[in-house]
Parts: sequence; C-alpha cells; structure tokens
Amino acid sequence: MPENKHKSASPMIVRPRRAAPVLVCRKCLKRSDDGRDVRRALKSGLKARKYDGSKPAKLIMTGCFGLCPKKAIVLASGTSLARQEYVLVADGDQVPRALKLLNGERGG
Repeated sequence: MPENKHKSASPMIVRPRRAAPVLVCRKCLKRSDDGRDVRRALKSGLKARKYDGSKPAKLIMTGCFGLCPKKAIVLASGTSLARQEYVLVADGDQVPRALKLLNGERGG
C-alpha cells in the first residue's frame, strides 16, 4: 500500500465575511399558517440588519429542535444556542424583536 505523502493540515480558524446565520425549524415553518410571512420577514430583517459593509446573515432551514410549539416557529442563532435559549415567533410582526433577542439584545 502506498504511503500517504500528504500531511494533514492543522485546523485553522477563519472568520466569515457575513454575519452569523439564523436557524429556523423547517417543520415549524411549514406547519405554521403564517410561515411564509415569517420567512419573508426574517429574510428582509436580516438584510436590513447587515453591519459595516458585511454581507447579511443567511437564513438556514434546520431539522426539528425538539421543542414543537403548537402555534409558533422556533428560531435560534449561535448566540442564543450558547445561552441555551430559543426564540419563538407566531407571526411576521414579531420578527424584528426576535432578531434582537437572537443577538442577545435584551432591551425593549
């Protein structure tokens, strides 16, 4: 068997040129009557929140988070997951406040 001549590269840290993604439960979004409005509000809200020339955050559809609220959609971000918190939204009007909560902004 030939010897592997390629040494594995050591891990390295990279920083993306875009804000951290927002995760949304695909199942909740599909099940919700207002899912289309929430998705549209999330995408436009993320575009509006881009800072200092960086690209806007991506909206990532995920599998189930295991919370399964009856009339809400589960959202998460890296910041909220580090705090072991999820944000629930019921309609598109709640999205601006939800994005603040996902980023750790607690004020009104």
